[in-house]
Order: sequence, then C-alpha cells, then structure tokens
Amino acid sequence: MIPIWVKSSYSTSDNGNCLEWPPAYARAHGEVPVRDSKDPDGPSLTFGPAAWSAFVSHVRDGEFSV
Repeated sequence: MIPIWVKSSYSTSDNGNCLEWPPAYARAHGEVPVRDSKDPDGPSLTFGPAAWSAFVSHVRDGEFSV
C-alpha cells in the first residue's frame, strides 16, 4: 500500500507548521506515520496508537511551543 498523505487539520493555514499523515495507511497498519509537508521526500516519524493519542492530547493542551 502506497500511503496517500493529507495535511492534518491541526496544521496552520499559512503553510507554516504543517504536518501530514496517511489516514488509510494508519487504519490498515495500526501505526501513524507523520512528516513535514514542506519536505515530503524527507524523513517521517511513526507512532504506535498509544503514543499518537498521547501526542495529539499534548498538542490539544498547547504543551508544545513553536
């Protein structure tokens, strides 16, 4: 399966802080790869379900500064 990457709904609209992820791949494989949309050929990070949930929770709580 070739991942189809989409921009996260948490990304900014000014093309600044943009995170992409492949939702269909994540559902099929039970892991969530993410990458910087400004560098689509660059590296990606892959999170397991628990780590991804924790990461999203911390983002929602504003625990990461830009």
